[in-house]
Amino acid sequence: MVSLPHRSVLHGAVSAPCLCCPKGKDQFDNLEKHTQWGIDVLEKYIKFVKERTEIELSYAKQLRNLSKKYQPKKNSKEEEEYRYTSTRAFLATLNEMNDYAGQHEVISENMTSLITGELTRYVQELKQERKSHFHDGRKAQQHIETCWKQLEASKRRFERDCKEADRAQQYFEKMDADINVTKADVEKARQQAQLRHQMAEDSKAEYSSTLQKFNSEQHEHYYTHIPNIFQKIQEMEERRIVRIGESMKTFAEVDRQVIPIIGKCLDEITKAAESVDHKNDSQMVIEAFKSGFEPPGDIEFEDFTQPMKRTVSESSLSNSRGDGKSEPKFGGKSKGKLWPFIKKNKGAGPEDFSNLPPEQRRKKLQQKVDELNRDIQKELDQRDALTKMKDVYIKNPQMGDAASVDHRLSELAQNIEKLRLEVQKFEGWLAEVEGRLPARNEQPRRQSGMYEPQNPSAVNSCAQDRESPDGSYTEEQSQETEMKVPATDFDDEFDDEEPLPTIGTCKALYTFEGQNEGTISVAEGEMLYVIEEDKGDGWTRIRRNEDEEGYVPTSYVEVYLDKNAKGAMTYI
Repeated sequence: MVSLPHRSVLHGAVSAPCLCCPKGKDQFDNLEKHTQWGIDVLEKYIKFVKERTEIELSYAKQLRNLSKKYQPKKNSKEEEEYRYTSTRAFLATLNEMNDYAGQHEVISENMTSLITGELTRYVQELKQERKSHFHDGRKAQQHIETCWKQLEASKRRFERDCKEADRAQQYFEKMDADINVTKADVEKARQQAQLRHQMAEDSKAEYSSTLQKFNSEQHEHYYTHIPNIFQKIQEMEERRIVRIGESMKTFAEVDRQVIPIIGKCLDEITKAAESVDHKNDSQMVIEAFKSGFEPPGDIEFEDFTQPMKRTVSESSLSNSRGDGKSEPKFGGKSKGKLWPFIKKNKGAGPEDFSNLPPEQRRKKLQQKVDELNRDIQKELDQRDALTKMKDVYIKNPQMGDAASVDHRLSELAQNIEKLRLEVQKFEGWLAEVEGRLPARNEQPRRQSGMYEPQNPSAVNSCAQDRESPDGSYTEEQSQETEMKVPATDFDDEFDDEEPLPTIGTCKALYTFEGQNEGTISVAEGEMLYVIEEDKGDGWTRIRRNEDEEGYVPTSYVEVYLDKNAKGAMTYI
């Protein structure tokens, strides 16, 4: 058998020994185990990245839930608290944490698509390629082993025929030397020897041909086929190593890409923290809770040794504010003198907010007046819309009956009149309070710009019905100038009016030019928020942004109400 030189294939680590011996078979077994180990490493890394993406998603979800948990609830006390700079900074932090969570979701998505998905596909391709290479190797190994077996069979046959030829020759010579053997037997032995000799020559020729063929196949096997297969396995293994290295680099790059955005989130949190203004917050608290009372003066000494009528100190809290009117006298102690520091049990306050300090009472009355004015404007808008609808019905009777809207117009007129009376009543109380408060460097009190101010007699008539600090009722208008001392509760909240919550969305089917006050213009196809559904008057209240809201005809929009919104109906 021809000896083969050792040829380095895998960087000198693997040579091409004879595969017909156990050592040659071991090389394929070793390579097969090593490449399988490489695939296992790749799959282990894929599993590692997949678990990392799950951690990122879980972390992002927890951050979002945390941010949502501490967000202020709409139309609640918490939402009012976020007018302070410190709480606004906290709200900004919550919003930035939400964006921060989004970046961790980006990390998870990119790792899934760029690493996990790509490597999973590559592993499948790698397994197929590895299977193909080792199949070719096994096939080549089986072929050379078959050729070896054929050579061995030819060799044994040649050897056998040679031995048979020698024995036949010896038998012929023995028969030829024996004088007792007939000439026919000798001839027969000679022919048998010649036949065996010819068979040996044929076996020799066949063995020689088979040997030449095997040597050629063996040379091709060890110098061409096996090195090529080993080279392909080496290239496959090197590609696997390069691929896992690139994936590790991508692993770092995915994190690095979101670092600038995360840095911006942290910068915004820092900026929000730096915007906290303790002076501004303190001033807001002062404005929210200042009472408008003047501090009480010194209590005069009452000398009980002198036979004189004891009077209440004119400098006490219960005196009037320098209007020159006489002070009513009380027997014994002054009832309710220090009322700003005494709390009463909570309960439904009076309609005119007389249980509040003057400044807080003024704010509440002003809010009530503004609220009533908005209600009146809404009623007026509905009335104008119905009036236009009635005119359309009159001009085009086929579109509807004009008399069908008369009942609704009558109801609107009654509602408007009631609301106007309410406005006059509250503006009277507001005028009373503003007349009592000390002069402020603020703009004059707001009157309704839509209606004429009430006459002084209405103010006086309202003032005469006021309750005095000790629970009794004044009987003369002159007593109305005294300082009222109703019981107060400093635990009450004085919230500004909050915007209506969004109850759904709508899409404008047609363009509408909102030229009347209270309406809003919309363009065809525009998406807006619904804040008040149609109450049967044909108008829906919508909002474009924080500063733009108004009414549009319900037939001009397609409404999609949130099923979770209170009182929402499903209609288009």
